[in-house]
Amino acid sequence: MKYYLDAEVSTGWILRIVEEREAIVQIHILRKPETAEVDMDPRETALLLEAKRQLEEYFAGIRAGFSLPLAPEGTEFQKSVWQQLEAIPFGETRTYGQIAAAAGNPKACRAAGGAIHKNPIAIMIPCHRVIGADGSLTGFASGLDVKEALLHLEGIIKE
Repeated sequence: MKYYLDAEVSTGWILRIVEEREAIVQIHILRKPETAEVDMDPRETALLLEAKRQLEEYFAGIRAGFSLPLAPEGTEFQKSVWQQLEAIPFGETRTYGQIAAAAGNPKACRAAGGAIHKNPIAIMIPCHRVIGADGSLTGFASGLDVKEALLHLEGIIKE
């Protein structure tokens, strides 16, 4: 069974944090309140409350990383790309090409981009830290405005 907790953070965004088998499996940035999937129950488990606390600290600027069990569901290639995302330090960026190369296939930039787009655990697996080869902000599932705000929060984008 999946359990979820909706948490509003300082930006006004609602983060839907989903737990399954004692691990975080999804974090979605919701634009507005949404109905949960049929197979999920709202619940304040210890893990979901800790995830909420760590996310609040991140948005308050007092946390740069997360220490929670994560279990994103995906293909082996997707998981290898997501592992590379987790290795990007707070306040730094990587390009799609760098992620593809680090995942073992330097020619798979587009495939890496597809895997990054399907990242189910936004923020904690920091797909927002991936930018275009020319330094431009490129696609982000929750919108470029959200990506820009996250990069600003981390000091990557200065006003």
